[in-house]
Amino acid sequence: MSNSQEAIDAPTSRPDKKQIRAVLASCVMGTTVEWYDFFLYGVAAGLIFNKQFFPAHDPAVSTMLAFATFALGFVARPIGGLVFGHIGDKMGRKRTLVMTMLIMGVATFLIGCLPTYDQVGILAPAMLIVLRLLQGVAVGGEWGGAVLMSVEYAPSGKKALYGSTPQAGLAVGLVLGTGVFALAGAVMSDGAFTSWGWRITFWLSLLLVLVGMIVRLKVMETPAFRDLEQSEGKAKVPAKELLSDPISRRNLWLGMGARWVEGVAFNAWAVFSITYATDTLGMERQSALLGVMAGAVVLLFLIPVSGMLADRVGMRETYAVGAVLAAIAPIVVFPMLHTGNALVFGFGIVLALGVLYPLMYGPEGAFFATLFPVHVRYTGISAVYQVSGIFASGLTPMILTWLLDRADGGTSLLIGYFVVTGVVSAVCALCIRSTPVPRRASGRTATKTASVV
Repeated sequence: MSNSQEAIDAPTSRPDKKQIRAVLASCVMGTTVEWYDFFLYGVAAGLIFNKQFFPAHDPAVSTMLAFATFALGFVARPIGGLVFGHIGDKMGRKRTLVMTMLIMGVATFLIGCLPTYDQVGILAPAMLIVLRLLQGVAVGGEWGGAVLMSVEYAPSGKKALYGSTPQAGLAVGLVLGTGVFALAGAVMSDGAFTSWGWRITFWLSLLLVLVGMIVRLKVMETPAFRDLEQSEGKAKVPAKELLSDPISRRNLWLGMGARWVEGVAFNAWAVFSITYATDTLGMERQSALLGVMAGAVVLLFLIPVSGMLADRVGMRETYAVGAVLAAIAPIVVFPMLHTGNALVFGFGIVLALGVLYPLMYGPEGAFFATLFPVHVRYTGISAVYQVSGIFASGLTPMILTWLLDRADGGTSLLIGYFVVTGVVSAVCALCIRSTPVPRRASGRTATKTASVV
């Protein structure tokens, strides 16, 4: 990024270190709550919901139905991204993030209160679907705002590092989600856990929301948005301005393509692998959960490392290398998982999820933020991440379950799917360029670069 580009988008004043620490803490807490809630559902879908909300004669059908509701959350995410992206570009990042956290916390708590199919029939899965859609709407608005809160506060030369901070919330949320699920299953009998114990893991969301709200309400609006307000340069309809500009439109498509294998990789190793281990390999549930949790712990530490690496060698280059490695990882990892040995299974998940995946996920937030100018950035980054999430993330467990069934338990089709998505993502990432984007400010046409801050 050139010095002139950096100067154009630089805020008029920089926050002090205390403010920055509060911002980063609020971003991590917020994304932790969101991802704990969102992926707790993913774990429960393959272990609990398939039996209690979608009973069927064929276990594979029950599991696919449960994963279908998991995918519905991703379908709702673009709606949340557009709605809260609009609010975030018009009213600011902070207010939007408070709303998304409340919606997610309430929806997750209520999932823990739902009656089962045996108790109320078809009403049970219907209510579950509604609450899952609310979860999706909340995450759709949360991710983009949390990333921008950190990136728009970042000093020059540390954009990817700061942008990786809210990404760490995914790892923390995954550790908490799988850890709480594993702990509850360990201290209870299978009957008690399946009957009511799983509900406690969803009720705990309210505690996380309370802590997150206390931290989040203390932070100020981002310097970039405050400068935008002073210049009267806010977009009237952010989505319309985003789509009307050919450069932003191109970046939107390339960003979604670049994200494809990232979504596939995470949901394969963090969600699908648990069901694969228990239903196909016959492993103990606890062993599978602990393997994913170990991968998430390593992921937590390597996310900021990948952010620092991206600041040194380039976000586009780091991300593209991560996409290529994600494409070929299953060739090594699936044979490790297929041994059925808990220790080898854990090493495989650590390699795929903890070591290779952060090369994409660490720099992703700052990388995608470079695609759009400030006045449409919340809408743009949310659209890239959430629209692609439908096919890149939400459908992945269901697609992999189907491919596994078609291959009679073999993994060749799954590996092929990874290779295709990895090639597409790497090519799209390498084609992305941060380019000046025209915008309106104070009634006059001005030029604003798509640099991060």
